[in-house]
Amino acid sequence: MPQPIPPDVSARLYNEDLAPAEHRRWGFYSLFAMWMSDIHSLGGYTFAAGLFALGLGAWQVFLALVVGIIIVFLLMNLSGYAGQKMGIPYPVLARISFGTFGANLPALIRAFVAIAWYGIQTWLASRAVIVIALQVWPELEGLTRNDFLGESTLGWMGFLLMWALQLYLLRHGMETIRRFQDWAGPAVWAVMALLVVYILANAGWTVSLDLPGGTAAFGVAHAFSAAVALTVTYFSTLLLNFCDFSRFAPTRKAVWTANLWGLPVNFMAFSVVSVVVTAGTFAVYGEHIYDPVEIVGRIDSIWAMLLGAVTFAVATLGINVVANFVSPAYDLSNVWPAKIDFRRGGLAAAVIALLITPWNLFNSPVVVNLFLGGLGALLGPLFGIIMIDYYVLRRQHVVVRDLFREEGYYAYTGGWNAKAIVSFAVSAVPAVILALVPAFGALAPFSWFIGAAVAAVVHYAISRNDTVLAASVAAAGREFYTM
Repeated sequence: MPQPIPPDVSARLYNEDLAPAEHRRWGFYSLFAMWMSDIHSLGGYTFAAGLFALGLGAWQVFLALVVGIIIVFLLMNLSGYAGQKMGIPYPVLARISFGTFGANLPALIRAFVAIAWYGIQTWLASRAVIVIALQVWPELEGLTRNDFLGESTLGWMGFLLMWALQLYLLRHGMETIRRFQDWAGPAVWAVMALLVVYILANAGWTVSLDLPGGTAAFGVAHAFSAAVALTVTYFSTLLLNFCDFSRFAPTRKAVWTANLWGLPVNFMAFSVVSVVVTAGTFAVYGEHIYDPVEIVGRIDSIWAMLLGAVTFAVATLGINVVANFVSPAYDLSNVWPAKIDFRRGGLAAAVIALLITPWNLFNSPVVVNLFLGGLGALLGPLFGIIMIDYYVLRRQHVVVRDLFREEGYYAYTGGWNAKAIVSFAVSAVPAVILALVPAFGALAPFSWFIGAAVAAVVHYAISRNDTVLAASVAAAGREFYTM
């Protein structure tokens, strides 16, 4: 049964899903498994091998991955600690700096990015389903020859199956998602271990790690720095909304430990395994294969093929739920808390992802580069503003109850903080230009860092003497506020 709204909070800002978390069941293992689900994906598999295209050698790629993931670990803790301390999701955290209603701007930007990739990842997962279906029932080939809105009948069937499975995870909200993540990530590790043994055994236990790459157009130092920056950018979405998960952690130590093992340790191990398997395919098949589903498909065993395809479909669902499902569920709920809870927000996100026919987005370089690339470039400025505001300007002192009040410290002017909007506008323009304009190709990999840095500096400069901000810090320091 829904609980009554607490006194002194607004129905326009509050519902049970957005309120500070009461049940803290995401301990070390659940958060660690969440990172496994996020990293053990087709995108995570190909990411490390893809860095060779920058013109780097094996040891340089490995060192860049190490440096990049350590930076990710440190930055991820910022979002994680904030969520764990206050028990609030990303859109409510954004209210501190952007205002109670202004937070819908960063929330919806994050939501639009997530929904687009949610649809695309769901469609990519359905490719594995189609491979399985055609191997088991070859007669289904006839269903691939028609076209409806850019996809065949079998394609629609596979997509809708993956789409429905993710909605099934929504049944009991975050608790069902936690249980799914607890086994999905480790399951992929098990199959990857078998794949490593199979490839190495067939390669005579000897492989060359020098994968084919490109030329370092701007020099090795630039290529190395770009590899580090791209590693950080790969995690840019969760750098914003990791608090959606850490809010359920019982202790700060659980967040730190899970991030340590789930990010640097697990990411490096999975990257090494991915490179070894990709390198081994050359010795076994005479070519480098970057798609693990294709590798499994070449194994002369129907059961091995089925196991691999199912596992990688589950892996894609895992990262989709973590990176692209939870976030818009909260973000859309934040727009209209009285009518949209977490489940309805997730349903709305799923319906939108269906209506945009994501395969048409994915198959259009213009849409992917301009729309998703441009929106992605905005995530850096949002991170810079939110983190400099919380950790430096406010020193982690927040009146939590006022995040749900229309006339509290975070109401600003009509619920919008003009200074945060200015900081965002000033930093978003160069970030998008660097990301999209070909003339700035040398700086494109660093657009997230540049946007975050400019936003943080500008927001600090124009907000450090804000009297309302100072008053809220003083109030939070005098009294411990709870819901």
